Amino acid sequence: MSPPSVKLVLRLAALALLTVVIQEAGVSQISIFGVSADLTPLMVMSVGLLTGSMTGAVVGFATGLLVDTVLVQTLGITSLLYIAIGYWSGRLRELRDPAHGLVPLAAGAAATAVAGVGMTVIQFLLGVDSPVSLLLVQQIVVTVLVNTLISLPVYALVRRIIQPTLPDDPRRRRRRAYTTGGLSPLQSPSQRLGQINRGGTS
Repeated sequence: MSPPSVKLVLRLAALALLTVVIQEAGVSQISIFGVSADLTPLMVMSVGLLTGSMTGAVVGFATGLLVDTVLVQTLGITSLLYIAIGYWSGRLRELRDPAHGLVPLAAGAAATAVAGVGMTVIQFLLGVDSPVSLLLVQQIVVTVLVNTLISLPVYALVRRIIQPTLPDDPRRRRRRAYTTGGLSPLQSPSQRLGQINRGGTS
C-alpha cells in the first residue's frame, strides 16, 4: 500500500480536529433519549473503511488523544479503543472490499459498542469510580442505537471530504471497466470476433 498523500494527511488531520471540536462543543450538549450521539468513533470507522487499516489506526490514535486532552482524562484510554476501531474497519475494507450501502450502518453500531463497552471495562480495570449498573448498560445500548441512525450520513460526509485525495483502487478500476464493457468477461469470443470482422469489412 502506498503512503497517503500530503493532501490526504492534511484533510484527515483537519477532519479529526473538527470532529472532536463539534462533538465536545455542540453534539455532546444535545440529549436524545437521555444520551448524546458520539461522532468520533463513527468518523474513525468511516476513515478506516475508506483508507485501510494503517491509516485508520493512525487516525484513531490521533483522534483518541484529542478526545482525552479535551476531556482532561488519562491519555491513551480513548486512543487504545479508537486504534482498534480504525484498524478493524480498515481490515474489513482490505479483506472484504465492502460495497454494500448498509455496511457503514453495521460498522457504526459495532464501533460505538466497542467504544462504550471498552471505556467501561478500562475504567473498571483502572479503579475509576464508575459502578456498572443497569442504567449504564441502558445508556450504552441507546447510544449504539442513536449512532447507528446517524452512521450513514457521517460516513457519506467523511467520504465526500477525503475521497478526492484517495488513490485509485485497482479493484474499483476493474469494476468500472466491467460495467463499461471495456474488459467485460461476459463477452463471448464470437462477439469480439464479430466486432473485428465488421470493423474490417467496413
